[in-house]
Amino acid sequence: MDNPKIPTPLELAWRRFIRSRAGVIGGILLLWLYLTALFAGFLSPYAIDTQRQDQGYQPPQGIHLVHNGQWMRPFVYAMVRKRDPVTFQLKYSEDTSKPLPILVFTQGEAYSFFGIPSSLHLFGVESGSSFFVFGSDQLGRDLYSRTLVGAQVSLTVGIIGILISFAIGMTVGGISGYYGGTIDTVLQRLVEVLLSFPRLPLLLALSAIIPAKWPSTWVYLAIVAALALIGWASLARVVRGQMLSARDLDYVSAARALGVSDMRIILRHVMPNLSSYLVITATLALPGYILGESALSFLGVGIKEPMTSWGLLLKNANNFEALNLYPWLLLPGIYIVVSVMAFNFFGDALRDAADTTSR
Repeated sequence: MDNPKIPTPLELAWRRFIRSRAGVIGGILLLWLYLTALFAGFLSPYAIDTQRQDQGYQPPQGIHLVHNGQWMRPFVYAMVRKRDPVTFQLKYSEDTSKPLPILVFTQGEAYSFFGIPSSLHLFGVESGSSFFVFGSDQLGRDLYSRTLVGAQVSLTVGIIGILISFAIGMTVGGISGYYGGTIDTVLQRLVEVLLSFPRLPLLLALSAIIPAKWPSTWVYLAIVAALALIGWASLARVVRGQMLSARDLDYVSAARALGVSDMRIILRHVMPNLSSYLVITATLALPGYILGESALSFLGVGIKEPMTSWGLLLKNANNFEALNLYPWLLLPGIYIVVSVMAFNFFGDALRDAADTTSR
């Protein structure tokens, strides 16, 4: 009789992960968000800087299937803007005499996909007309297209920021915990000073240093650097604690007795054992970077035009009058909420999966 196969630790971790329904849903949502960001040019019907001055603050257009009692392919009605004779406000209404069929895999405005020029879009309407899924902003720009392209900034800020902050935090924490003594004392006092500052005021101070004349790409990199310079301190303290407990283990003492260099011991023998913890910590820390960038852009000291991000899009909804008249301007905020919750659910599931004491 064959002996049953003993599952590997990775297989056991996978089984524990898939038992978490919230974690699986969070992982699927994150995959969907990053895929939409990757193919934003193809999925969005218009360029983010295309303006239609006569269609400012147009509400989202509903999709219809029946016109004059007859079934048709999915279509939208053209929108007509008129001034209310009582309030004198410009309001939109559907022109039910003019259905606009929604075209699939249609040619539209040019964009670049990893340097490859293309004009193919997933959907759109006939040339000369417009289809605003999420409505438009004050300049008549498609909010849906700007939200998808904004995901490229808001979602990558966290990844790049995590890479920078983890490199600093692991280096400082590893050296502090491994050597101890005076080095540990000096580095930990530096970490404590950095952690004593409130996060948002410190971010605002760092962002205020950025020159106003910098191009948007430089501003993006500066925002990432500011978030990373603040985010590494807490990680350094945790890595130090892990290093203090690992430096006296038998295999570390054996490597030291064989004359292995300190840096090799840290990088080859200690850090790999912390890899699962670091991955989980990174997943749980990513929402902080997304919220940090969104807060800075919302306050006007973050991402600048012509780039766009979820926080910058929410800046248009920063007063009660705008929220009352144009509630669709809050739609990019839903992406922020979904992404943050997805990261938290996914990170919690990873933490439970890595816990070998759970069944």
